Amino acid sequence: MNIDALIDAIPKAELHLHIEGTLEPEMMLALAARNGVELPYKDVAEVRLAYEFDCLQDFLDLYYNGMSVLIEERDFYDLTYAYLEKVHEQGVTHTEIFFDPQGHTCRGVSFETVLGGISTALETAEKEMGITSKLIMCFLRHLPEDEAFDSLHCACKHKSLVHGVGLDSSEKGYPPGLFSRVFAEARKQGFIPVAHAGEEGPAEYVEQALDDLQVQRVDHGNRAFENPALIKRMVNERTPMTMCPLSNLRLKGVASLELHPLKKALQAGLVVTVNSDDPSYFGGYVAENYKAIQQALNLQAGDIITLAKNSFSAAFIDDKHKQAAHDAIDKVVSEVKSKLKSK
Repeated sequence: MNIDALIDAIPKAELHLHIEGTLEPEMMLALAARNGVELPYKDVAEVRLAYEFDCLQDFLDLYYNGMSVLIEERDFYDLTYAYLEKVHEQGVTHTEIFFDPQGHTCRGVSFETVLGGISTALETAEKEMGITSKLIMCFLRHLPEDEAFDSLHCACKHKSLVHGVGLDSSEKGYPPGLFSRVFAEARKQGFIPVAHAGEEGPAEYVEQALDDLQVQRVDHGNRAFENPALIKRMVNERTPMTMCPLSNLRLKGVASLELHPLKKALQAGLVVTVNSDDPSYFGGYVAENYKAIQQALNLQAGDIITLAKNSFSAAFIDDKHKQAAHDAIDKVVSEVKSKLKSK
């Protein structure tokens, strides 16, 4: 079976995607011009030259600078809709999107402005493209927990639009346990918890995310493999892991994709998924991530099918939706096989 053809055709869910990280250089410059924002880049080429990072913090510095062009509700709409159009072409039928309200409210952009633009684009895309979605609000871990409560209070006014809470930004020195109080309140309010852990931080951070924050999904989780007992626990508890191969490569979390732990996760029986994280900055959307990791790790057709099914199994959707997605995957696999036989 042609693996690239399978990857292109197979239905997928994307579960680890920062909407601010889909800001392509062309849109960044266009929004800067529209909103009168001065950037330190004169053209797209200069922006792309800045996309060389030595670590997570280097990326975050550029990431937050890029955010400065997002001011009006239509900016957030345009950003979100452009992402949805792109992944619709790549076979994504469900997406669970992170957004960082603290990165905007600190600039004087209201929570409602951010949420209004994103949620309207999600609603439009479901009507026009059939993409279903959930929205997850992330707390920035380099800011105090008390400030996270401010975002949570805003989200509580919009529970019909915000489905879950997450934890992102600089990981080193900011263990998940620092946010146990705000996550406890978020769970009490009915938000599903997830958290970035084990990207740069140690396996202990993954354990804290599970125990202190009671997350239902671990974002990244690469360094969980430092603790075999933790891996066994995650397998037994069916805790999903949202891995992001090209992100890990660009941020030097792995020296090469050939050393990426995704295949070990599959072999261990983890509910591992493939995602793009911040595709504009890391050189690939979800299909490019599938193809890059498939080639690097020599993944077979069965692995790709498992990863696609895992993406729906790990999604925050009901069992009926999950089963329909799995059936759709089986149908596409059968069609791809038939086309290859007829050639």
